[in-house]
Amino acid sequence: MMKKKSMSASKASLVFFLCQMISALDVPLDSKLLEELSQPPTITQQSPKDYIIDPRENIVIQCEAKGKPPPSFSWTRNGTHFDIDKDAQVTMKPNSGTLVINIMNGGKAEAYEGVYQCTARNERGAAISNNIVIRPSRSPLWTKEKLEPNQVREGDSLVLHCRPPVGLPPPIIFWMDNAFQRLPQSERVSQGLNGDLYFSNVQPEDTREDYICYARFNHTQTIQQKQPISVKVFSTKPVTERQPILLTPTGSTSTKVELRGNVLLLECIAAGLPTPVIRWIKEGGELPANRTFFENFKKTLKIIDVSEADSGNYKCIARNILGSAHHVISVTVKAAPYWITAPRNLVLSPGEDGTLICRANGNPKPSISWLANGVPIAIAPEDPSRKVDGDTIIFSHVQERSSAVYQCNASNEYGYLLANAFVNVLAEPPRILTPANKLYQVIADSPALLDCAYFGSPKPEIEWFRGVKGSILRGNEYVFHDNGTLEIPVAQKDSTGTYTCVARNELGKVQNEVQLEVKDPTMIIKQPEYKVIQRYGQVSFECIIKHDSTLLPTVIWLKDNDELPEDERFLVGKDNLTIMNVTDKDDGTYTCIVNTSLDSVSASAVLTVVAAPPTPAIIYARPNPPFDLELTGQLERSVELSWIPGDENNSPITNFVIEYEDGLHEPGVWHYQTEVPGTQTTVELKLSPYVNYSFRVIAVNEIGRSQPSEPSEQYLTKSASPDENPSNVKGTGSEPDNLVITWESLKGFQSNGPGLQYKVSWRQKDVDDEWTSVIVANVSKYIVSGTPTFVPYEIKVQALNDLGYAPEPSEVIGHSGEDLPMVAPGNVQVHVINSTLAKVHWDPVPLKTVRGHLQGYKVYYWKVQSLSRRSRRHVEKKILTFRGNKTFGMLPGLEPYSSYKLNVRVVNGKGEGPASPDKVFKTPEGVPSSPSFLKITNPTLDSLTLEWGSPTHPNGVLISYILKFQPINNTHELGPLVEIRIPANESSLILKNLNYSTRYKFYFNAQTSVGSGSQITEEAVTIMDEVQPLYPRIRNVTTAAAETYANISWEYEGPDHANIYVEYGVAGSKEDWKKEIVNGSRSFFVLKGLTPGTAYKVRVGAEGLSGFRSSEDVFETGPAMASRQVDIATQGWFIGLMCAVALLILILLIVCFIRRNKGGKYPVKEKEDAHADPEIQPMKEDDGTFGEYSDAEDHKPLKKGSRTPSDRTVKKEDSDDSLVDYGEGVNGQFNEDGSFIGQYSGKKEKEPAEGNESSEAPSPVNAMNSFV
Repeated sequence: MMKKKSMSASKASLVFFLCQMISALDVPLDSKLLEELSQPPTITQQSPKDYIIDPRENIVIQCEAKGKPPPSFSWTRNGTHFDIDKDAQVTMKPNSGTLVINIMNGGKAEAYEGVYQCTARNERGAAISNNIVIRPSRSPLWTKEKLEPNQVREGDSLVLHCRPPVGLPPPIIFWMDNAFQRLPQSERVSQGLNGDLYFSNVQPEDTREDYICYARFNHTQTIQQKQPISVKVFSTKPVTERQPILLTPTGSTSTKVELRGNVLLLECIAAGLPTPVIRWIKEGGELPANRTFFENFKKTLKIIDVSEADSGNYKCIARNILGSAHHVISVTVKAAPYWITAPRNLVLSPGEDGTLICRANGNPKPSISWLANGVPIAIAPEDPSRKVDGDTIIFSHVQERSSAVYQCNASNEYGYLLANAFVNVLAEPPRILTPANKLYQVIADSPALLDCAYFGSPKPEIEWFRGVKGSILRGNEYVFHDNGTLEIPVAQKDSTGTYTCVARNELGKVQNEVQLEVKDPTMIIKQPEYKVIQRYGQVSFECIIKHDSTLLPTVIWLKDNDELPEDERFLVGKDNLTIMNVTDKDDGTYTCIVNTSLDSVSASAVLTVVAAPPTPAIIYARPNPPFDLELTGQLERSVELSWIPGDENNSPITNFVIEYEDGLHEPGVWHYQTEVPGTQTTVELKLSPYVNYSFRVIAVNEIGRSQPSEPSEQYLTKSASPDENPSNVKGTGSEPDNLVITWESLKGFQSNGPGLQYKVSWRQKDVDDEWTSVIVANVSKYIVSGTPTFVPYEIKVQALNDLGYAPEPSEVIGHSGEDLPMVAPGNVQVHVINSTLAKVHWDPVPLKTVRGHLQGYKVYYWKVQSLSRRSRRHVEKKILTFRGNKTFGMLPGLEPYSSYKLNVRVVNGKGEGPASPDKVFKTPEGVPSSPSFLKITNPTLDSLTLEWGSPTHPNGVLISYILKFQPINNTHELGPLVEIRIPANESSLILKNLNYSTRYKFYFNAQTSVGSGSQITEEAVTIMDEVQPLYPRIRNVTTAAAETYANISWEYEGPDHANIYVEYGVAGSKEDWKKEIVNGSRSFFVLKGLTPGTAYKVRVGAEGLSGFRSSEDVFETGPAMASRQVDIATQGWFIGLMCAVALLILILLIVCFIRRNKGGKYPVKEKEDAHADPEIQPMKEDDGTFGEYSDAEDHKPLKKGSRTPSDRTVKKEDSDDSLVDYGEGVNGQFNEDGSFIGQYSGKKEKEPAEGNESSEAPSPVNAMNSFV
């Protein structure tokens, strides 16, 4: 218990002692003083703690120090003295501790591997460097290993191990191919932190034999290459999808330790199909903002500058549509030691006290140890003035022998900190560093600062005296600074004189005299003044100054804060500036600046340059308002107005405008009444009954209108019966059994009197019937109920008021309400014109059954199925509306080789009537679209491998592929064209017997029985004996066109940062190509402002690559297509009803089949045999049977993907027909819902297409003309 109390008392006394400490001396940065004062050594430069060297170069281990006297240097190696004199390969730089180990003359870097420490020593102490660990960098070769080819099933995961040799420092890993091209990485394929290449799932395109891992060792600037790894992906159908599993890290949990301030990298890579997506969370917290980054497609979580607060559990979650997997990484952040308070040098006087404090933190908490002159303080020579208390050394009553260099070492298991701090005990008499008799000059009424820089140990006391033997300066008129400076806040003329500074301590006394002169301020007693000068005149600005006679002033003139123009017209005198022959550009601000060595003043004035005064001009203005308005000759329907004109202001009055106000019905609103010529000042005005008139007059001349005159006196006219009836009378029906009569009401002044009402009358037209009338209030609508549906009515509306009726109104014809049409169009027939266009006919419905205004007919049509596909798809109906009493229409945009249904409905103002029975028709085969892709791989000396995808729209049964190719020489000339026909079931081809190192251009298309489809082009090069870098190329140019724009996309292989551009023009036109530059490294571009229904050609090129462009592609913008409307066919009740109908039809078919087997005839078949029409019933070209009854067709599913625009416009390659060819007039029309309103007339119908001649491969001549 007593021991604890003693320790507590000791700590309390220590705190009190520290509070009473005298602050250490500050040594001024005076070079002469520093050269004279003794100082212990200080390490100024040293090599890093972990020093990795290049074994091929000389080793330089730095150690620089300063001190007085200059220090000597020594080294230890692995804890023992390193005698450099015994090793001829080791030298020390003169006046330095830096070692140079000569490796380039036969030495071996491995022989000098070890831990080095430098000591700098003089008579005042010894400073030591950090432990410098020297290690030569290593870049070992890859160990030879036999690598077996990887046979992987499509969709499975795969890890290609790199396992680089252990180097120092660790190498940088990257994967490349034989052509030294980096392997592309994605969410599916990526490199892990350990260098391995991970495949979440493999795809056929991953098959290759040149997966090569490279290790780059930066210190030695060498790259090591692993043997190529072969991967072969074999396909199995179907590919099994799998939920995610983690490839790395394994298991459900793992741990990670990272040091404070470092970068934390956490990694999760998962396998699965589809490719999983990685997400990161921190359990129980948030990821730190502004320090968190995601790399490697979010597979790597990166947190920079980590701290202890970042410790915790981090969870990565890999997810795809089949499920998820997760892994929890427990992160612990440790910390190597870091400074809280590093020890600082102490300069003390004999007998003074001081402290060295060394405080550091870390995780775990670092231990603090002290050394004195490089020796642990426990075994260092005793010093009674010092006392060690943990992280603090306390010095009491130090003496000169107490000078030493102390080292503080803070260390834990993750590192250490070492700091040198000296204690320098100096006994120095006072010194004044300010030069003797230094002259200070100031301007009166400004502060004066007189310096007295000093040094001494102990710290001297400073006193100031006025004169040599004057009294000591005290009082509020002086400020004494700690650095010895005397400040006079407001110096006056009588402050001029000699001032003496005295510095004294116990070792001596010294004084220094300085001189102060107080000058009069500089003033501008006559400043430049604002001047307005006429052009070509002369102007002068004055600037007269007053200044102290001992100061030499300089005067500078500026124009607009810049130097005067170099122009001889500007004359600068002693106290003025003169400008001769002034021009407009001399306009501006002129400033006179006066400078002396102590102060500066300025003054400015503006110069305005004006033209010479012209002859006084005539001023034209709007006229003054008329006045003195007077009303005379007041009658029931007229009055006379007179006025006196105002001043016309030099512009004759052309006319007067008269306005009136109706104070009874619209007070405050002025209306136009009439206007009269400017020579007339009286007018007779026509008036309406029951209006309280006021008038005003406005005069007008060429300049403008005057202000209105003051209003005249009011004049109220008498009431009368209405003069007119309501206008715009109409009769329509809102329901099938009513008639809505509307009209525009009379204005207030048109009522001619109070009690305005309307008499509404109607009777059915063409029926001997009496008028029915009703009187209604001042409204604008009346509804007649109980009328027959859509019959004509005669209608009239008459105005009346309290004084009587208006004249008899005229009659208008209206109709009662409409109802939905009753019958459907009959005899619907379809004539297929070509593979994308059909014409539909129908008989018009009787007008009586329309029960309303005939709007037109709507044709609903939809694709049932593609004849090359067995599977049906969701029914998506299209609608075309044909205005008026049309009996036919054209159906554009059909898909070739497909089965369609359609029906027709009549439309009135109420809506649509019932649909006609569904009519089935089929489109014939067409030419196919281009193959979905063409890929050229595996170039050898004399062969190339071609792979392709079938057309996204075969538009029939493919019979073959046509491949044409020809060589291209260095001047881009095309060689002979070779053509090969390939069976339709093939998807790849190896071309052999080609020329080595030759560029070939390929043209590839597909064929149906109708003809060849559009082609796709590609270029490739056979290789030479050595591996050559790939030629840059642009391929797979695809287009997706809409009405007025098209999206162009491509694949680019070649140098980075190439300037890509897109060129386009109208197909078949001889106009120059239009060029658009593509920003950045994008692989797509949108062409805007295109003309609908026009065929365009397009190609993509790269600037800087001489003559390099892609092949041309052709696309067609389309007209607006019919709107899509979902029919009731998607409703459950309708589907049930259709199933019932289908069942009844099936029963009827069975009965018919039985009757036919018994010898009877199938009635429908009889009719078709009797009325066979090849235009309506297209025959299959291969066997001559009707397509409607044949089931021998090959229903192959079409592959996904299409080059057809997303808005389903008709492409040039699919059809030569256009909506414009069949529409009404030049432009098509659209309903409010976007559906097309077309009247397919006015042009001769086109013959069915015999194939697409433009889709054939170009001849060599055409190809040469098109290749640039």
